Amino acid sequence: MPRFARFAWGLLAYDLAVVAWGAYVRATGSGAGCGAHWPLCNGELVPRSPPVEMLVELSHRLTSGLALALSLVLLVWALRAYPRGHAVRRGAIASAAFMGSEALIGAGLVLFRLVAHDESLARAVSLCLHLTNTFLLLASTALTAWWASGGAAPAARGRRAVAWTMGIPLVAMFLVGSSGAVTALGDTLFPPASLAAGLAQDFAPGASLFVRLRTLHPVLAASTGAAVFLASGVVRSLRPSHAVRTLSFVASALVAAQIGAGLLDVATLAPVGLQLVHLVLADAVWIALVLTAAAALGTTPEPAAPGRDPVTARP
Repeated sequence: MPRFARFAWGLLAYDLAVVAWGAYVRATGSGAGCGAHWPLCNGELVPRSPPVEMLVELSHRLTSGLALALSLVLLVWALRAYPRGHAVRRGAIASAAFMGSEALIGAGLVLFRLVAHDESLARAVSLCLHLTNTFLLLASTALTAWWASGGAAPAARGRRAVAWTMGIPLVAMFLVGSSGAVTALGDTLFPPASLAAGLAQDFAPGASLFVRLRTLHPVLAASTGAAVFLASGVVRSLRPSHAVRTLSFVASALVAAQIGAGLLDVATLAPVGLQLVHLVLADAVWIALVLTAAAALGTTPEPAAPGRDPVTARP
């Protein structure tokens, strides 16, 4: 595997870790640890005697900053190593762009105080926007790594059935992911004392939007899981390659694990550790679906011309 591809896969794993740490910041109510200041923490570059909440938020900012720097390294490396128009270049450009917008969304959450115990509609909308951008960031980074590892660029012509088959669960993932982000915040803002108390909260008159979505999210999750299982079976028959079979089975297995984690999350009243597992599994399902679609839509790469570098296409 080329060094660039190994770097891209490593960056994808690091991005997943940063996303999980961001969820920990939300679940522990540490989002306001640095006050309404960004990028400084309470107006200081290096806070003195910071409390735990400030350390948690500051560490998230530092790890996110490193992720942004690594995305820029990926971009510059791709521009230097691959010819104009290459899929890897496009993937790296998208990855850097979504990493930049990820940082801007995070800054907006802090500056507009949509953190900690805020329960406004604006925060719910911002969570959905944040989730969408995170999915697009992970998808573009995963595709960059996939194409750099030898995966063929996608071709829409003659692949309409495959595109529809994979497009439905991918779109459904945005919906279930957004509802899950809002539901997780509801568990943080309105933690139930017991399972029975939680059910009573869900159907209580005048309940918060964050609480009401707790009843909708499992329905969306079950429907999306069924769509993934069905799409995986159909795409294996449409494009019976080794990569498609492997990735589609991985996606199905991850969905099964995700549903199990979701049920356990409900039964145990959503402890922070299980929330993080639930989130990482959701991101893993998304990445597996994206790569399954990339493998199914990929064309057969043409052999390199004799005497030419297959990566840079230069003599």
